[in-house]
Amino acid sequence: MRRVIKSRDKSKVKRAQAVNIKSIQEYGQMDVDCKVALIQELIPLGLVHIKELLQEEVTRLAGEKYRRNGQPGHKRWGSQRGSVYVKDQKLPIKVQRVRDVTNNRELSLSAYERFQQPTQVDEGLMRRVLHGLSTRNYRECAETIPEAFSLSPSTVSRRYIRASSRKLKELMERRLEGYDFVSVVIDGKQFGDDGILMALGITIEGKKVVLGMLQASTENYMVCRDFLRDLIDRGLRYEEGLLCLIDGAKGIRKAIREVFGAYAIVQRCQWHKRENVVSYLPKHAQERVRKKLQGAYTKDTYDEAKKALQAIKRELMPVNESAVRSLEEGLEETLTIHRLGLYKELKRSFTTTNMIESVMSLIGQKTDKVDYWKNSNQRQRWAATSLLYIEGRLNKASGYKYLSRLRDIMRKEIETAKGVKENELAA
Repeated sequence: MRRVIKSRDKSKVKRAQAVNIKSIQEYGQMDVDCKVALIQELIPLGLVHIKELLQEEVTRLAGEKYRRNGQPGHKRWGSQRGSVYVKDQKLPIKVQRVRDVTNNRELSLSAYERFQQPTQVDEGLMRRVLHGLSTRNYRECAETIPEAFSLSPSTVSRRYIRASSRKLKELMERRLEGYDFVSVVIDGKQFGDDGILMALGITIEGKKVVLGMLQASTENYMVCRDFLRDLIDRGLRYEEGLLCLIDGAKGIRKAIREVFGAYAIVQRCQWHKRENVVSYLPKHAQERVRKKLQGAYTKDTYDEAKKALQAIKRELMPVNESAVRSLEEGLEETLTIHRLGLYKELKRSFTTTNMIESVMSLIGQKTDKVDYWKNSNQRQRWAATSLLYIEGRLNKASGYKYLSRLRDIMRKEIETAKGVKENELAA
């Protein structure tokens, strides 16, 4: 029966969808594997249903208790202690034994064997550790069902290593040719005394995809070059143009120029540029100049923004020439989105490296609790596991509806750059 829910507007009536609930008969007709999958999702009722399922198989083989209505030669043969998994909880259970007296052998219960295989136990445990549950505290926290078998810290650690190793392999070997990327954001994060270089891709639909990572202490040119080449080897397509968002690191910029060539259009992070400039100034002047720089970058057009930045440069000249040189360095690349005529549409996500900065912040929530990094493999496992976990929760890039227009504009710019280069070579 459907419930009728009246909205405030009496002219419109909404009907709630009826819930489809399986009957006992329909449940009984399901095959054993489907029953196992359903039962293991219902932890509070799981143990009761497991016992019933085992009893059904015993009755089918040896008949009802105190009756001889089972299969010829099959008899109940006492019981023994056993255990089953409900999700990642290992529970003690008493298991009825069945014996084939004709052939003098014990029969195994197929349902019991299935429930001794945990469903993604390492994955569930991995998520708990990733959310901050210490391996030392897992025993106490895991006992959500009375009499459940708990896991020792060493067992939890081994299972986490196993699960996170699979995540690392998945990320490092992920193929990229199936994605249509229009933009790439590259930056690094510190892990203890070392660092991880990361790349985030944005598809034409605005989806954010982790492209890969590389352990490196610095963002130097050779490291970044090898990292980008690896992405291409795994299928990254860039021939239709890529908007590359970077923080201004010279090694990354040089690597992009060498690997992607004319197909890369660079947008330098306006936030990093602003903070670099004000860092040269005395503290009493920093906030005032910061606001002026921010105001200049929020101008709607390229000409307006460039004019405002030139005025700031003239103002800073007698105060601090180092700040002026910092502002001049890469200034045009901080205005790329302005120059392409898409500032209003893409300013929120594509004028800074905030997309990858927010990912790094989320990684920090998962990894900053690690007090001691034992080795390279541990760093990479934690980083890869965190990245893949976070990836599924990322929203689309702001302004994604205009990315197809960005693609068209970049194509024209690339063709123009190619024509200029050909003319230069011909001359």
